[in-house]
Amino acid sequence: MLLVSAPILGVPEKAALSKVIDSGWLTMGERVRAFEQAFADMHGAQDCVAVGSCTAALHLILHALGIGPGDEVLVPSLTFVATANAVLYVGATPVFVDIESADVPLMSLAEAEARCTPRTKAVILVHFAGYLANREQWQRFARARGLHIVEDAAHAPGLREVGTFGVAAAFSFYGNKNMTTAEGGAVIARDPDLLDRIRQARGHGMTTGTHQRLNSRTPQYDVTMLGFNYRMDEMRAAIGLVQLQNLQEWNEIRRILVVLYRRLIADHCPAVTVPFSEPRTSAYHIMPVLLPRYAKRQDVIDELRTQGIQTTIHYPPVHQMTLYRELYPGTNLPRTQDFAQRELTIPLHPQITSPVAEAVVSALATALKSCAQTGTAA
Repeated sequence: MLLVSAPILGVPEKAALSKVIDSGWLTMGERVRAFEQAFADMHGAQDCVAVGSCTAALHLILHALGIGPGDEVLVPSLTFVATANAVLYVGATPVFVDIESADVPLMSLAEAEARCTPRTKAVILVHFAGYLANREQWQRFARARGLHIVEDAAHAPGLREVGTFGVAAAFSFYGNKNMTTAEGGAVIARDPDLLDRIRQARGHGMTTGTHQRLNSRTPQYDVTMLGFNYRMDEMRAAIGLVQLQNLQEWNEIRRILVVLYRRLIADHCPAVTVPFSEPRTSAYHIMPVLLPRYAKRQDVIDELRTQGIQTTIHYPPVHQMTLYRELYPGTNLPRTQDFAQRELTIPLHPQITSPVAEAVVSALATALKSCAQTGTAA
């Protein structure tokens, strides 16, 4: 089965893990610190905090900003549910905002303006598929209303622009991301005080960690804030240090594959549209396409699967999921809903070759032809 995404793991990662095991120190040690510094350097930041997941990163950012009950946070519905969940974790209310268009499936600035209230305290910008939002427009919007901008950059590691939009950015290193630590995430924040609060909250609000106490030769510590167990371990950091060395090269391969896919789809599947037709900075995390309205998506999925090609959907709208439908009934986001009904994600990762991409598009063309004939017959 050709997978939608596939981690690249090999001998260097195995060697890095072996060194951790041989060292006898398994969590929150020198490798975590080295990974934080290397990841920050790649993004032009002074420092960052490594955590257990992007979800933890988002939660810690909102927590450190003091956002809580009575506050509202603007979020897209076209995202993984964690984006909205993190808002609930701090007791605030997620306010779902429609996308700009089928071609630019990022949060609509106009819709965000319409949904602002005196209780709105922050906006979480999701760099969907790795494509960056318009920084200057959102910064003007946020400044005019005194809002915090938080970047959900799960899809966009390795871009130096990420982490410069607002107060902080959250990254993911889950197994299907551009680089992986299996589970894991990170926070970049330009304000050292904010980053310090996030770092302390990561480990139960303790004033020192185990490794720090070992080096300082004193077992004493205090707890001065509410914290969580959101730490990254040494094994994940060791994998991350290896993966980070390849991230820019892998992102470039993704870019080349997207250019190829766009050409092939235009030639062989003209009824299919590919979002982000205009040039835009991206880490090219996934390859979303929009099927024509006559196509039954499940039939296309099934046909590709018979040819050994996995596909998936990014995303089922969060506001239509049972939990959020019950919490916030009556939410209607027509552009998000239409996009989500027709979107299909085809394989994109650095191990794909040109012939494989051609085979994927050929299979897609075959599936669409079958859909068109069925529709004509009906």
